[in-house]
Amino acid sequence: MGSLPFTVSGLQTSSTGGRSSPTLLCTPLMGTTVDQMLIEMQKAKEIGSDVVEIRLDCLRNFNPRPDLEFLVKQSPLPTLVTYRPVWEGGQYEGDETKRQDALRLAMELGADYIDVELEVAHDFNSSIYGKKPENFKVIVSSHNFHNTPSAEAIGNLVARIQATGADIVKIATTALDITDCARIFQITVHSQVPTIGIVMGERGLISRLLSPKFGGYLTYGALEAGAISAPGQPTAKDLLDLYNFRLIRPDTTVYGIIGKPVGHSKSPLLFNAAFKSVGLNAVYVHYLVDDVKKFFDTYSSPDWAGCSCTIPHKEAALKCMNEIDPIAKKIGAINNIVRRPDGTLTAFNTDYIGAISAIEDGLRGLNGKHPAAGSPLAGKLFVVLGAGGAGKSLAYGAAQKGARVVVANRTFERAKELADKVGGQAMTLAEVDNFHPEEGMVLANTTSVGMKPKIDEAPISKQSLKHYCLVFDAIYTPKDTRLLREARETGAVIVYGTEMLIRQGFEQYKNFTGLPAPEDLFRQLMEKHA
Repeated sequence: MGSLPFTVSGLQTSSTGGRSSPTLLCTPLMGTTVDQMLIEMQKAKEIGSDVVEIRLDCLRNFNPRPDLEFLVKQSPLPTLVTYRPVWEGGQYEGDETKRQDALRLAMELGADYIDVELEVAHDFNSSIYGKKPENFKVIVSSHNFHNTPSAEAIGNLVARIQATGADIVKIATTALDITDCARIFQITVHSQVPTIGIVMGERGLISRLLSPKFGGYLTYGALEAGAISAPGQPTAKDLLDLYNFRLIRPDTTVYGIIGKPVGHSKSPLLFNAAFKSVGLNAVYVHYLVDDVKKFFDTYSSPDWAGCSCTIPHKEAALKCMNEIDPIAKKIGAINNIVRRPDGTLTAFNTDYIGAISAIEDGLRGLNGKHPAAGSPLAGKLFVVLGAGGAGKSLAYGAAQKGARVVVANRTFERAKELADKVGGQAMTLAEVDNFHPEEGMVLANTTSVGMKPKIDEAPISKQSLKHYCLVFDAIYTPKDTRLLREARETGAVIVYGTEMLIRQGFEQYKNFTGLPAPEDLFRQLMEKHA
């Protein structure tokens, strides 16, 4: 059971047939005083959360009766009361009886839910037997901070939790790989009891985002990025506004970006806004992927309809494809993968289209009102820094347009390998500063030099930039890199990495949906957020 590929196709009926009400969004309150928690409750309501989790173990001076009475009665939202002990990852270190007394008191004072740990749940539930208010529910939780067990072991854990008399089952495991989430999805989608399934850590993010697709009872969203109550927890605001959490249903199609790192990617912002604007039942998420093959083998049903692909997977992903666009094949790197209805994977490279068209438009601006026919790159000396996936895209794209390509890379061998493929010249990055056989050259940086956090670096000296008429930087965090600032100061036309990002995004959107991209919306969003 542990390594079965996870397909969603057979699960539609059970996920809609089980729990029909939507997944709740719960915001943990981490204030250290009752007054702070009250402010946080109001914020949670304003953001659009459904439930607040009162974390009693965060309160510095907790006075059970008055504090609980105040918090439960004043809360503008339904309340879930948790008093997490140190032995289950919380902050409470005191007497166990007092802790459980506080949870029983929360129930008496009108809390909607309490969360009690599996370890003590049997005795706790026996102690409140016959005393539970009508709409009150006990969540029995189990937290594993080491890994995500096999599907069989998780199934057994669910049975143990149910046996304690739980109204709601909560299982939180830790993701060592993004495919761990599939085992939790299997549990929530097939469970006959309301179930909260969370895979902690950045590799577990989709377990939180896609809770509504797989019938999870509730998911957690923090008030602020700095106030998360468990590793990998997104903010409530991001769940609602960035990932369109309320629009996700069991039949929602899932797209995403695979990379490592991937959290910085702005793609979810663009695609989710675009999907929402045309009413497409789809979501686009961040996938932190270590092993590409394992990822595609695990998430293999048509519901996982495709993805964008970024560093370091643009070349590794090639081996997993059933079909590769001829130009992408020559480049040897892909950035756009579409799953056909029959389950096969087709790959494209939209990077080169995005970057080359942006550079061409920049050169046309230089050539005045009456640009010559054909590509303005024809005959230009085109220097590409870096020979990775993006470097290949630009070298290949420029050569295709008739440019004379020079590839510079940290290691000469890699530069030569690419230069030979495109009929160009090779050199090391160290040699670029002294290379200027002619004026008016074009420079394209695809290395990570100058990218956050090392924003004060540049791949070549300012002095050497005067020989270029146009400089393009594929980096878009930050948008205005040191390279581009210095190029602007030397009088070159500059083309931002965001431009390549936007334009390759247009192409990906078209490949994913068969529809033209909402270009103005993409541009507005990039302008606002990049």
